[in-house]
Amino acid sequence: MLERLSLKARLVLGVIVLSAIGLAVADVATHASLRSFLVQRTDESLANLTRSVGHELEHGCGRPEGRPPLGASPGDFFQIRRGDEVLCSQQVAGLGDTEEPSPPELATTIAAPSSFTADAEDGQGRYRVRAEPAFGEGTLVAATPLDDVDATLRRLLLIMLLVTALVLGTLAALGLWIVRIGLRPLDAVGETAAAIAAGDLSRRVERAEPRTEIGRLGLALNAMLGQIESAFAAQAASERKLRRFVADASHELRTPLAAIRAYAELFRRGADRRPADLARSMEGITRESKRMSVLVDDLLLLARLDEGRPLESKPVELDEVVSEAVETAHAVEPGRPISVEAESTSVLGDRERLRQIVDNLLVNVRSHTPAGSPVSVRVARSNGSALVEVADSGPGLTAEQAERVFERFYRVDASRARASGGVGLGLSIVAAVAEAHGGSVAAESEPGQGATFRITLPLAAEMRS
Repeated sequence: MLERLSLKARLVLGVIVLSAIGLAVADVATHASLRSFLVQRTDESLANLTRSVGHELEHGCGRPEGRPPLGASPGDFFQIRRGDEVLCSQQVAGLGDTEEPSPPELATTIAAPSSFTADAEDGQGRYRVRAEPAFGEGTLVAATPLDDVDATLRRLLLIMLLVTALVLGTLAALGLWIVRIGLRPLDAVGETAAAIAAGDLSRRVERAEPRTEIGRLGLALNAMLGQIESAFAAQAASERKLRRFVADASHELRTPLAAIRAYAELFRRGADRRPADLARSMEGITRESKRMSVLVDDLLLLARLDEGRPLESKPVELDEVVSEAVETAHAVEPGRPISVEAESTSVLGDRERLRQIVDNLLVNVRSHTPAGSPVSVRVARSNGSALVEVADSGPGLTAEQAERVFERFYRVDASRARASGGVGLGLSIVAAVAEAHGGSVAAESEPGQGATFRITLPLAAEMRS
């Protein structure tokens, strides 16, 4: 049953139930205390009354009409006994009473001294009775009606019930108001969760403070939402990159495959009987196959690096690797001046992959700068890291191009002309290999001011020490 109620209803109901129990206990205690007090005061009055009327009743209970014993009140009852024998009884009538009051219903034997409560003989009221030894071996019994005491207790009970109901109603309204205010942040959490479930991952719980439980819940929820939003953003970005990667790879593979099919069609149409056409077909097939193999090898390398497969980790003299790459670049393009500033630098890594990323940087220079423009290559140690910088004097890059230049299949030349060089994987391999070695890459450039590509790698332990 309670599980079906809302948290607000259960909290308010709990407050009302606890308050009702507390008020009931207080009412019972107040009623019992007042009843005890009134009965005790009645007993004291009866004790005083028995002492004051004892002398008057010693000579008999009969009194002239209209003259009750001194100190007696209307309805008071007196009786003189000796053992079980009732010697006389007298009850004081009230003014204007047409009927004689009903006396108390008394037992045959009454111990003295004693006080007790007895019902009226007609059952319409109660008496408080006091028995005192008197007249030698006699007993004086005095009784007074409890009508005033019962009326007072009934009035008190009615007042307590009304006050209890009023207090419970006020507590219910005040408790509901306080609970609504207290749970307002929780409602905000619920609204935020509903908005997020509807797809708005940017929503956050507002006014989340560490001072309250709900505030700490809001902080934790905001932190979780930040991670979820970041994860979704990363997933969406990864999916976009994957789709573009697949599209670009398909685009790049389609060109050599189309060329191979064309040369194969040429062979099928009779090139095998024409030596010149046969040689041209075989040369074209070989050239496009090599080109496709290079592309597939690059894709496989990037896939292995993405999977986090460890590379070889051996001491490598980075200055020697750079010198070899520069020497090869001189051999490929003798007319381009390349200056080298190499400091003895040792790193841990895969020598072949490190050579590959330096070669890729130099190939990038040849592909995107005019022939004969100078290139500067530097190897140095800085703040516990090894630096490899390749600076050219080409047309440079815009800020957007410098930011995206290490993306896969990205070309500065949006036309994808083959003359602009490569398929757009060279610099992405540079970034992936550097990151696999625990390093990083960066590009600094301004349009018309050339470009500087920087690789940062951790130094070997002996170099850092």
